[in-house]
Amino acid sequence: MSYVLAIDQGTTSSRAIVFDAALNPVATVQKEFEQFYPEPGWVEHDPEEIWRSVVETARTAIEQAKLKPSDIAAIGITNQRETTVIWDRATGKPVHRAIVWQDRRTADACAKLRGEGAEETIAARTGLLCDPYFSGTKIAWILDHAGARKAAENGKLAFGTIETFLLWRLTGGKIHATDATNASRTLLLNLDTARWDFDMLKLLHVPAPLLPEVRDNAADFGVTDASLFGASIPIRAMIGDQQAATVGQACVKPGMMKSTYGTGCFALLHTGDKPVYSRHRLLSTIAYQLEGARAYALEGSIFVAGAAVQWLRDAMGAIHSSSEADTLAAKANPKEQVILVPAFTGLGAPWWDAEARGAIFGLTRESGAAEIARAVIESVGFQTADLLKAMHADCPDMSASTVLRVDGGMVKSELTMQFLADILAAPVDRPRATEMTARGAAYLAGRAAGIYPDLGALEKLWALDRRFTPKIGADERARRLARWRDAVERTRSR
Repeated sequence: MSYVLAIDQGTTSSRAIVFDAALNPVATVQKEFEQFYPEPGWVEHDPEEIWRSVVETARTAIEQAKLKPSDIAAIGITNQRETTVIWDRATGKPVHRAIVWQDRRTADACAKLRGEGAEETIAARTGLLCDPYFSGTKIAWILDHAGARKAAENGKLAFGTIETFLLWRLTGGKIHATDATNASRTLLLNLDTARWDFDMLKLLHVPAPLLPEVRDNAADFGVTDASLFGASIPIRAMIGDQQAATVGQACVKPGMMKSTYGTGCFALLHTGDKPVYSRHRLLSTIAYQLEGARAYALEGSIFVAGAAVQWLRDAMGAIHSSSEADTLAAKANPKEQVILVPAFTGLGAPWWDAEARGAIFGLTRESGAAEIARAVIESVGFQTADLLKAMHADCPDMSASTVLRVDGGMVKSELTMQFLADILAAPVDRPRATEMTARGAAYLAGRAAGIYPDLGALEKLWALDRRFTPKIGADERARRLARWRDAVERTRSR
């Protein structure tokens, strides 16, 4: 039993990866699922389709690895955070589609709370902002629009982000639990105590009987129903995707920083064993909790990174596959100065403007698909630069020797990574293993099962593929950033 199965349930696909005793992947299976956009700015998933994709990929990964279920020592689950599901405890059936983290339908509810002066209380209690991004206002919306509030108050319904819903299904409805990292993204958890905050429940009109138990990231989460995989498999870890990548990148000391480039972009700076409350509209969040001891991070969340490349492919028809974006962008005229602000579902950190929408600036008669493709790639670097600037302002003692460790699908793009180093004026380290989200979940599960070493030795399992260093001068960098920030100001709704 020297293998670990990581279930990586993401925003656009579900993956299952089997890792060996050296934390190397030996089988990977991925399955995309449908995205629903019922209204502008609304994004939904079908929880049943997600469930089917998870079971299918897990079964196939075990088969591809030529293993029996009894060879799997533990399962680790990592997930898209904030995406909200409410289901019937008796039947296990969701009462509404899942409302995805990108969804902006509760913008008016958040504006009302801010108008009532609640934003300061929310930040002080949870480390978060009053924004539709988080689960709390999504819960209230589902209860009110599905006619489910009375059932929730009577304890007949259960709430969870995706990992909690999967755990419920995997254990045959026996375990209703979440982990500290996912709980810290709900607007309902007190960041200092890592317990549900009943004042926040009252403020957001969330009935307490809905809530799962909060556990460590590496803990006993029960076992899978034997009918799913042919034998019961222990579930030993759950962790939100960005925190999982932080662990996978071995960013386990204060001052270490990682950024994951998938559908969105999420940068986390390890801040130690006490939360740092941002003065620059970043998020304070739990990085991981092990044996009751917590590590905290500052996080900057960008809603659109790889999703902009998908837009270039699917909506614009400029490329046939995402991998073609680099080739097209390399053909851009360097004299053109096209800038894309990809606020398709609003602007994330540090702006937090739910009503902003995407815009392109600097078009001329010479501008074409290549220039727009380059603007798509550069938008990722520009947004990261905004996050890094805010992080350095909040934690000046940690900024002197920042090296950014990167992971996610976009880091295969040489053009993207080089521009990132250029615009940040900082080294960018790409590891050999770029899918760090699943790796972090696998490590925690394997650690709980006695396969992998303690956290202090995790660095030895991390290996560098390439370091990208800045190649442009300070003046050019300043000019580019000034154009970007002017474009952002023109895009903002207020």
